[in-house]
Amino acid sequence: MTDATVPILHHFESVAERYDLILCDVWGVLHDGRYAHVPAGEALIRFRNLPGPRTRRVILVSNAPRPWPGVQKILDGYGVPREAYDAILTSGDLTRRLIAEHPGERVHHLGPERDAPIFEGLDLTLVPGEAAQRIVCTGLFDDYTETAEDYRETLAAFREKNVPMICANPDLVVERDKKLIPCAGLIAQAYEAIGGDVVYAGKPYRPVYETALKMAGELAGGPAPEIARTVAVGDAIRTDIAGAAAYGIPSILVARGIHAEELGVTADHHSLGDIADWLSRQPVRPDAVIERLVW
Repeated sequence: MTDATVPILHHFESVAERYDLILCDVWGVLHDGRYAHVPAGEALIRFRNLPGPRTRRVILVSNAPRPWPGVQKILDGYGVPREAYDAILTSGDLTRRLIAEHPGERVHHLGPERDAPIFEGLDLTLVPGEAAQRIVCTGLFDDYTETAEDYRETLAAFREKNVPMICANPDLVVERDKKLIPCAGLIAQAYEAIGGDVVYAGKPYRPVYETALKMAGELAGGPAPEIARTVAVGDAIRTDIAGAAAYGIPSILVARGIHAEELGVTADHHSLGDIADWLSRQPVRPDAVIERLVW
């Protein structure tokens, strides 16, 4: 154990029987932005196929700013097996629902063109920033070279007109090619800092958990699973762990994700050491820590 309350798991199998539903993060748990983490997919398959009378489900819960079919296509390309999960819920799906609550609006897309599918089939008009009634922020135009600071003037112009924003990806950073890449959450935070009105779609906010549990119930043809028999697995304290804790869902932190360097599990450190001090400085704690999701 790291301390009296946070055990380190070496294998998910040791706790799998406790749960009927896994709400599993995607980036950082199932892949690194380029390749699948094969043992993680295998662990989810083993969980779904546990023998006995209980039905086990896995819902992938992602802060990706695109509808779930696009995420599934990406996962297919990385080599994540479809047998590892029952359904996918994305912040893009939730963003579409929020946009649909304001039919006919003039919307400005703040983000890269690759995220454009988030608007397909919706009643809206995409417009330049100066004509916008609402902003939908999906990310930075060039997340390799830009920072939120590059958007200072753009955000100030929106704030002057009191244009509300939907943040379609609350993540601050993700890991890609062993680097931390900025996400839409950083821009949304900068907008809030100057008084901008922001609604966030995705983790750690309550609607994503309500929707995921409802989906799980529908998959099983009955009520939502018990929260006590649900576990959230993710690599981010701020989103995956904090969101689950606020909803009352047990959680497992995957150490080899965006907090890897803080936890001392970089490429130069091949084993997970004592992380009690790091955990003690976090606003919330997971119920357990696992180095990687493995069976």
